[in-house]
Amino acid sequence: MMDYSRIVNQSVRAVPPSGIRKFFDIVAEMPDAISLGVGEPDFVTPGHIRDAAIDSIEQGMTQYTSNWGRIQLRALIAEYLRERFALHYAAKDEVLVTVGGSEGIDLALRAIVSPGDEVLVPDPSFVAYAAGVRFAGGVPVPIPTPAEDAFRLRPEVLRAAITPRTKAVIFPYPNNPTGSVMPRAGLTAIAEVLADTDIIVLSDEIYAELSYGGEPHVSIATLPGMRERTVLLSGFSKSFAMTGWRVGYACGPREIIEMMCKIHQYTIMCASIQGQIAAEQALSRGLENDFQDIQAMVRSYDRRRRLMVDGFEKMGLRCFAPLGAFYVFPSIAMTGLGSEAFCEKLLYAEQVACVPGMAFGASGEGHIRCCYATAVDKLTEALKRIERFVKGL
Repeated sequence: MMDYSRIVNQSVRAVPPSGIRKFFDIVAEMPDAISLGVGEPDFVTPGHIRDAAIDSIEQGMTQYTSNWGRIQLRALIAEYLRERFALHYAAKDEVLVTVGGSEGIDLALRAIVSPGDEVLVPDPSFVAYAAGVRFAGGVPVPIPTPAEDAFRLRPEVLRAAITPRTKAVIFPYPNNPTGSVMPRAGLTAIAEVLADTDIIVLSDEIYAELSYGGEPHVSIATLPGMRERTVLLSGFSKSFAMTGWRVGYACGPREIIEMMCKIHQYTIMCASIQGQIAAEQALSRGLENDFQDIQAMVRSYDRRRRLMVDGFEKMGLRCFAPLGAFYVFPSIAMTGLGSEAFCEKLLYAEQVACVPGMAFGASGEGHIRCCYATAVDKLTEALKRIERFVKGL
């Protein structure tokens, strides 16, 4: 009999399955369950974007594109980043279209990480970061960002984590799962730590448009000396309600983006032409009308954000007030349950699915992640069920 434990790649074998998908799969078999688990907008992709893709199919546009992505899309991405975030990239060789933001993360890590290199990963943060580092042969080094620091990366903690083997640092703001953001002063302090090093910043800004409280998103790549050491990773899934289209992008120094494209062309070749055309429509219309679709979504998410924070506080669960993304990350410490036990018991007792905080790193333990990108009536009902469960404990 074949011993597959000896055959499969041991680095892959050592990576646990996603803690997010575990509960998603269970919910799929519970018709009355309310899922606050997977981070996906409940908005349908706007009609003009869908129509552009449909028109392209009817016109027979079903070919491969350049490995880099359509130049029309790359030019629009460059224009969008310049207009919205004061970022400047050359469409020809500093912008790469990827299959979602997740492929961009993977490409960036594989392009810069050699076996044994250390990558600093804020904890808690998106589940794919540490796994991607391991797949690239690197060593993920968690950096605690606890609730008492507003889940932000502190410069002194970053400095203490740097070693001669440090190759890169993940910079995930606005943050998944906490909703934390980094103000300009915090970015400046981080930039000062990195100024005299060769450390690359992988700045995941997929939630850049989803910011609340009046302060616009600031990219660390706009700070003096940071553009040359930053790879910006983003996409259309969250802000444009285009999760299933799988279109993302990476921007940064030509020398790094070229290496990312080399991996991309041997493994993926190119993102779907229909997805790229849809993304072009999203950006061209948005640049014309000041991104009114995004503004409407942000207003809706902001109302839901306040609903969730107030709901958890009223039931006695201390809840950090997020200023970005579409997640709340309440503390469940007062219940005496670990995050996985809490989520599992809640799911079977009240049919509400949340994600254990520990899925996002050790610093996430004692919390749960709840995505509020769903209908208000479902959020209200979910809060009632969670409160009943907590009181029952």
